[in-house]
Amino acid sequence: QVRLVESGGGLVQAGDSLTLSCAASGDTKCIFDMAWYRQAPGMERELVAKIGNGGDARYVDSVKGRFTVSRDNAENTMDLQMNSLKPEDTAVYYCYANAFSGTRWSDYWGQGTQVTVSS
Repeated sequence: QVRLVESGGGLVQAGDSLTLSCAASGDTKCIFDMAWYRQAPGMERELVAKIGNGGDARYVDSVKGRFTVSRDNAENTMDLQMNSLKPEDTAVYYCYANAFSGTRWSDYWGQGTQVTVSS
């Protein structure tokens, strides 16, 4: 089992920066990929940024050049540095991890943290 806890959300103005953090606990040695997803009201949950065990990252087009995902495997944390925030970045942001126990893959989610960007 893996537990994910997000922190760092809040209310900011357009153009501001914010950093989200995700702390993993439990069977963290089983974690492979980690990611940030977001869900705006009335919208489907979408992948924002994904980072593999080796640090390879990819981003949704709408955040490229503005967001940076990083991961510290020793500390079992993942951050999302968000710069030049826009009102359309307003959403609940979720931390995600997939883990392999040796026999099966499992998906884990955090409880989410609200990011609100005012214009």
